[in-house]
Amino acid sequence: MKRFGLLLIAAALGLGACTPNNVKDAKEWQQYFAKHKLEGCFMLFDNGQGTFRVYNIDRAKERMVPAGIFEPFLALTGLQTGAIRDSVVTVAGEPFNQAFRNASLPAFQEVARTIGKDTLQRWMDSVGFGNRKISRVDTFWLDNSLQISPDEVLGFTKQLYFSQLPYQKRAQELTAGLMIMEKTPKYVFAWKAGEARTGAKRTGWVTGWIEENLHPSFFVLNFETEDPSADMKALGQELTRNILSSEGFYKGER
Repeated sequence: MKRFGLLLIAAALGLGACTPNNVKDAKEWQQYFAKHKLEGCFMLFDNGQGTFRVYNIDRAKERMVPAGIFEPFLALTGLQTGAIRDSVVTVAGEPFNQAFRNASLPAFQEVARTIGKDTLQRWMDSVGFGNRKISRVDTFWLDNSLQISPDEVLGFTKQLYFSQLPYQKRAQELTAGLMIMEKTPKYVFAWKAGEARTGAKRTGWVTGWIEENLHPSFFVLNFETEDPSADMKALGQELTRNILSSEGFYKGER
């Protein structure tokens, strides 16, 4: 069974190619979470340098409900199995590329039902996606049965970018292309967001990469709040952009 987790934390502690000097505790990022009274973590992996910065390393190892960041897995598996014929096929009444960008839950639920529980289980086992648990076939990534850690999400995102997952290359390239939200002369910014509710707690995610001068850096954000009025999408975008900006991104100079 193939595992996609980067195991960045373990490697940084001497169990892999990285060294402790590669890891930096980004305590200064706490200010962006504190502004909105959020608990959370952020991981940033510089692929070229093989280094990463982490805020709240303990949380980065905890598994939580993936919600919308499971959608790239569903897209990959749908394309691989023929449940989705290509990125523009109509699913649940709208083009799939549009459904992907809009995080259309009915579309992804239809994809999951079309793929089927047994096939989904085989692919999750093959990829090693989190704890690989399926309850109801069209809600398991939302109802807290399936769980994954930010560190594992970062590994999945990196392998998707490099087409290193156990899918056809075309399926990976199409899915990675769907994640590109901004393309400018200075940078390419790709991401997928998600949110879920477990009791009073609301969990938000953003994962993706920013590429400058053909040099990708991968990131994952996870945060939670009990504020019922919080705009989770806006918070995720604000936190991600503020942290990446503080690290000098969006200028085309990295």
